[in-house]
Amino acid sequence: MRILIEEYRYRAEDVKQAIYGIDALEDIEGYVSVNYVGYYFNSHPEVYDCVFILPKVLLEVKDGQELVFGQYRPEEIINVNEESPLTEVQKNFIYDFSVWIYRAVVVFYNDKRNDTSIVYHRKMAQVNKGRRQRNNTFLDILLSLIQFNDDNQNFFMFIIKNMHSGFNKINWTRTIARTDAVIQDKNAIYVNPVNKKRQINFDEELLVIFFSILNYIHEHYGFPININCNYELITGRKFKNYIKGVGKIRLQQIKYKYFSDKALQLWNLCYAFFDKAKSVSLDLGQKDYLLVKNFNLVFEAIIDELIGETGKVPAGLKKQEDGKRVDHIYTYQGLTTHEKDKPIYYIGDSKYYKRNHPVGRESVAKQFTYARNVIQWNLNLFMKGDEKDEDWKKDWNQFHEVPKLRDDITEGYNIIPNFFISATMEKDLSYRDTIRLTEKENKYFTSDQFNNRLFDRDTLLVCHYDVNFLFVVSLYALNNKLKKAAWKKKVRGIFREEIQKRLQADHQFYAMTALPNEDGKHYIQTHFQEVLGKMYTPYSDTNYYSLALDRQDGENNKRLLEELRKHFYVVECALGENPQVVISQSIVETPAHIKEKPAEKNILTGLVRRTESSFKKYVDHEAKSYVMEYIPHINLMDIRYFLPMVAGGIDGYYEVERIGFTTVQGKAALRLRLGRYIPIGEEVVDIYRSKMQPGELISFEYTMKMYNGEV
Repeated sequence: MRILIEEYRYRAEDVKQAIYGIDALEDIEGYVSVNYVGYYFNSHPEVYDCVFILPKVLLEVKDGQELVFGQYRPEEIINVNEESPLTEVQKNFIYDFSVWIYRAVVVFYNDKRNDTSIVYHRKMAQVNKGRRQRNNTFLDILLSLIQFNDDNQNFFMFIIKNMHSGFNKINWTRTIARTDAVIQDKNAIYVNPVNKKRQINFDEELLVIFFSILNYIHEHYGFPININCNYELITGRKFKNYIKGVGKIRLQQIKYKYFSDKALQLWNLCYAFFDKAKSVSLDLGQKDYLLVKNFNLVFEAIIDELIGETGKVPAGLKKQEDGKRVDHIYTYQGLTTHEKDKPIYYIGDSKYYKRNHPVGRESVAKQFTYARNVIQWNLNLFMKGDEKDEDWKKDWNQFHEVPKLRDDITEGYNIIPNFFISATMEKDLSYRDTIRLTEKENKYFTSDQFNNRLFDRDTLLVCHYDVNFLFVVSLYALNNKLKKAAWKKKVRGIFREEIQKRLQADHQFYAMTALPNEDGKHYIQTHFQEVLGKMYTPYSDTNYYSLALDRQDGENNKRLLEELRKHFYVVECALGENPQVVISQSIVETPAHIKEKPAEKNILTGLVRRTESSFKKYVDHEAKSYVMEYIPHINLMDIRYFLPMVAGGIDGYYEVERIGFTTVQGKAALRLRLGRYIPIGEEVVDIYRSKMQPGELISFEYTMKMYNGEV
């Protein structure tokens, strides 16, 4: 078996024989590269072997060199033989990987939605008794097993018929001699007759092994196989033991029980499967090949099949009016809302690169342009409707479920999820399901015209993800609708959650609705410039707004929040949370006086030391009273609430039910009877160094500033 790597530049003398028969041209520097992926048989007398051209994603750049598995220069592993530096694990991986690439190309070729002109195909090698080629691949063995099953149904039926003929005849001599009879109406009835003794049938055992192998090939690789037998097949853990060596041993034990050519041929195939031997004879005949030019189109088709919505998106979005073509686009739940019936367009771009290859500036710019075009198409759908325009009517009837991306109240724009997805491989060469933010330096790309305006039309974000190339190729090659649908649902959720995390790392999100007797829409109109690009209405109830503030713009955010809270309930609300629930809980938890006049100084501050007997009750938020060892110099009639600084930290305050007086060590002191505890956050925040002293009256606004570290 020979191995070449797609698009790698080989010295011509190193691969002159290996590339015999394909159109690889030498450049003026004496190098050649092959722009195919797939399989072909090289009939050159010095080669006469199978050649696999594997995807360039196997290449990893290390110290300026392109290495396979991060270890070998591609020139070093052209010949996969006993002298190859590859380990047995790596050789087995190449055999297995070759099968998955073959299956993926076949699925791509059979899907008429794809550009099949890039596939060059001639029938693969078949089983025969003819001459031997030098080196058979695991792919050859699998294909030969499948072909044998297709071509020899009559042979199987003949064996089964002969095996079972006469097995149900009763041996009357043994039945009368060894079993008891029941006499009824003078007739002897034998309840347990003895059949003819059945001998071990090695033909049947070979068929069981053969059909078990076919079942494994079907389940593991997804090859369509017709298994016409009623045998109890070897499956699960038992078959894994056969793969590990039991199958090879058992076949050797029964090897000399077969004499017909067909039976010997079948034995050789089964043995070759378990031994992964290179001894199956092939009818080489004409050239055999299955090659794909521009494998990036296959990878794009794979990703689109697994995450996209083929045929379910407007033609004007997939193939845009300016000539640009989007790789992947689908609708899914929006980033800003909890409502599942408020989808938005997700835009993706496949990047089929060598590992560690960065995304170029041109690709990033294109991705931003895709998003702008999607926004404009959506606005045209809602704003330029014409009943006489048949194209518009068709688009409206099919695609108006995606809401208008611009909010007419705030003139904010919804956030368009946008991402790159690159092929990578796990270090252990596993096929496990992994998709994550890329390990490359640039994980995110942003574009904007104004600072702190997330909901602006020109504020765009692109995230970059890596997906396990082996997993997506195998999932696509299996062509199992249920498995593909399950992964599609899972990965779309991952994209949404990861983009939300990124946005929330850079921005603080709030839910807003107008206070009683306030006109929220009028406020937005009269303060339009202050809230432009910061507010958006993604919810069905347009009385609720989403507010996004850039965490890097702290001073301006403070001033804006102070102003907004005079007219709105403003409550922190993570992306995807229900704003009505969040604000309702806040209204219930916050006393009316606080809600109406958050700037009024009506909260008395106090200190609770660790040494005090009531310390644990304050920690558990179960305190019922507080004694201040002096009378503070404030207007006691203004006290409505009590804020305890418990061991230097705060996390909530109490309603004050009654104010009284007592004495401590002969001096007048203040006694408070405490009522309901009202939390202001989930964590205790240390404010020991803040400008707060026991015995002061402070406002709720100042309390929250201390809690949020703003003073």
